[in-house]
Amino acid sequence: MKYTILGKSGLEVSRIAFGTWQLGGDWGATDTVAAMEAIRRAADKGVTFFDTAQAYGFGQSEQLLAAALRQLPRAELVLATKGGLRPAGDGVARDASPAWIQKGVESSLSALGTDYIDLYQMHWPDPTTPFEETAEALAKLIADGKIRHVGVSNFDVEQMEAFSATLPVETLQPPYHLFRRDIEAEVLPYAAANDIGVLVYGPLAHGLLGGHLGPDTTFVPGDWRAKSPMFCGETFARNLQVVEQLRKVATELGITLAQLATAWTLANPAVDVAIVGTRNADHVDEALAAAEIDLDDEVMGRIDLIMAEATPVPGPSPEMR
Repeated sequence: MKYTILGKSGLEVSRIAFGTWQLGGDWGATDTVAAMEAIRRAADKGVTFFDTAQAYGFGQSEQLLAAALRQLPRAELVLATKGGLRPAGDGVARDASPAWIQKGVESSLSALGTDYIDLYQMHWPDPTTPFEETAEALAKLIADGKIRHVGVSNFDVEQMEAFSATLPVETLQPPYHLFRRDIEAEVLPYAAANDIGVLVYGPLAHGLLGGHLGPDTTFVPGDWRAKSPMFCGETFARNLQVVEQLRKVATELGITLAQLATAWTLANPAVDVAIVGTRNADHVDEALAAAEIDLDDEVMGRIDLIMAEATPVPGPSPEMR
């Protein structure tokens, strides 16, 4: 496993982080035993960075992660979680108010079974709460020793600048994969220029680049992809054809499609970490090997030519859930 320093946070982390969104119910039911085996396999193989969120089942994902890692020395782990979403009806709502953030941190500390959170990230920008109020609440939590570093997720440049006026943004967690490259224009250059550590989510395009989906794929009840335009209709059919072209490149290189996709995200010099999640321990070794793959300019050029035929896709949002 390769390791890196996560921007101005100074945190030393594995270049592959184990993500746990898939363990909170948004991807259908979770086999707890299998999920814990996958987490432990990742830790055994050198992963030190684990990313979760309060909103991933509101405790379910964090508790499962804590149970899987309980026997490992806490000081050797970097635990990242996210807050700023609260339950609302059958879904969630954005809430970065100081009161909810304080409550969320306490909830995450309890669920994770720890005295401190290495990296606490605002999950989504909340247009109803001034960034200054959120940042001040987080600064107090740092002073109290409950969180050590602060980052944001799904923020644009203007939002990061506004937040940083009160408390410097140390890390950013944006969506990034071959079918969604919008952050290359402004967000990644800004992060690089300001030493903001970048950990990208969705490098496999939420399964599209995993190598296991086809025209007849159906999703289990509760899986958000069943309602996503990314996984149905003409867009899905067209992009599956692109995926097959990418698979041919991967095969020529002697690697899997998933490894090609993940290595591609890590090839961007502004990207420090790729977040990969799985509920199957047998898939862990394949995912982690991507950190060891270097794609040369010729391969990157071929990938760009293939992607010129793709249809860019948006990702999920809290409102979608």
